[in-house]
Amino acid sequence: MKFFKKFINRFTIISFFLLLQIIWILIVPVFLSNYYFYLSWIFRVLSIVVVALIINKDYDPAMKLAWIVPILAFPIFGWALYLVFGTRIPSARLRKKFSVSDECTINRLNGCDDIIEEIRDISPGVAGQIRYAESKGYTVYKNTEARYFPLGDDAFPVLLEELKKAKSFIFIEFFIVSEGYMWSTILDVLREKVKEGVEVRMIYDDFGSINYIPSKYFKTLEEYGIKCIAFNRFKPFLSVILQNRDHRKIVVIDGNVGFTGGYNLADEYINRKVRFGHWKDNGVMLKGEAVTTLTLLFLEMWNCCRPTDEKDDIDGYLAGRQFPIKAQSDGYIMPYGDSPFNDEIIGENIYINIISNAKNYVYIFTPYLVIDTTMQSALELAAKRGVDVRIVIPHIPDKKIVYQVTKSYCPPLLKAGVKIYEYTPGFIHAKSFICDDEIATVGTINMDYRSLVHHFECGCFFYKTSIIKDIYDDYIKTFEVCDPTKLSKRGPGLLRNFWYALLRLFSPLM
Repeated sequence: MKFFKKFINRFTIISFFLLLQIIWILIVPVFLSNYYFYLSWIFRVLSIVVVALIINKDYDPAMKLAWIVPILAFPIFGWALYLVFGTRIPSARLRKKFSVSDECTINRLNGCDDIIEEIRDISPGVAGQIRYAESKGYTVYKNTEARYFPLGDDAFPVLLEELKKAKSFIFIEFFIVSEGYMWSTILDVLREKVKEGVEVRMIYDDFGSINYIPSKYFKTLEEYGIKCIAFNRFKPFLSVILQNRDHRKIVVIDGNVGFTGGYNLADEYINRKVRFGHWKDNGVMLKGEAVTTLTLLFLEMWNCCRPTDEKDDIDGYLAGRQFPIKAQSDGYIMPYGDSPFNDEIIGENIYINIISNAKNYVYIFTPYLVIDTTMQSALELAAKRGVDVRIVIPHIPDKKIVYQVTKSYCPPLLKAGVKIYEYTPGFIHAKSFICDDEIATVGTINMDYRSLVHHFECGCFFYKTSIIKDIYDDYIKTFEVCDPTKLSKRGPGLLRNFWYALLRLFSPLM
């Protein structure tokens, strides 16, 4: 199994079909020359049918083009690409499970009309943003305190202390869990809490953690008394649809304390292990009513994967039900989620609304910049109307091809007036926005097709909270160690332009 997990991934699958395409082009015409003409036309007709189906889908035009070109040019290879990467929606069975889970989790959230009207008196634009999120099932809260962590290094000791205080239950959901100091330290606390009678549940993404923990690690955790789910387990040859991953990062303690952000449970996220220079991440801690949404996001995923738990007394896990917490009202806070089942791309729409309503500035942290035409246009238009738009990307990439795609978006954005900075100490993995000293969002959603379209994600929207200043200060300090990307007067050059165009054509795969 370890052998398959290491070598049978989406890229080896694509390589296999690429080999078949080469065989088709070079060998089949020689040995099956009598049938090659008819087989070619059959493949072409089938390709046209597939293209027609793609055109009919509710995809971004750039994404449609990314599939149409390879499918028409290289039918076998193109079909393989679409099979592995092209389907946005997971299986009907998984969709049904999530629908049932939503009925007893996220759909429990109450409306927030009174708070929205209160915000409308201050800012109609922000009220509209929150009204949009409410239409997708999410709620804005007031009675919540927030704390910002500029690094995973800062979040880790606070997370440990809060875990040690748990009295009733702990929920943990992460994309990556890796054996090492960070995880072993947390695991020691969790095992101790289990002995004290605290209920501990954990979800990790099986494919995200594939090279970091043993196969069927969830069984080991179950032996420790930790209820555990490996989300969307990897099955060699059967796991053709690999793109729908649980990319969320959530910790909930007793329903009153919650954490989310960009960091995973691995040593590089707290700079105990150096992989790509200094690892810059961020996160937030919530205390109070807003933790309700994080709790329900976790239970949404849990009850989808373990329906035997659907009859849990979910109300007993919600904020303040077991151990009331008196939280100071710290502005307006709205946790939210996104998934492949949504009829809209919620994460991207929240980002675009922030950019479109900005008056003075928008600052962005993102490890990847692989965006569609709608996001690119929003950034360019904001810069052209005088908004100070700044994006911080890594200087040392974790994925070199994706980094090249990111660089391919720089020339048009720079030409429009967007400022792009490289984080020179190393790799920036944070995913956050801040706008006009009033609005911010911190979470798990990268600016790429993976996060915006295919993954299960979460984030937290802040308006007029005290941490806005902390987030702003973090941006200013980060800019000081960054190098601004310059727009070359001569442009990237003919060959590089061709390379960028080719990469962007296949950017939905990145």
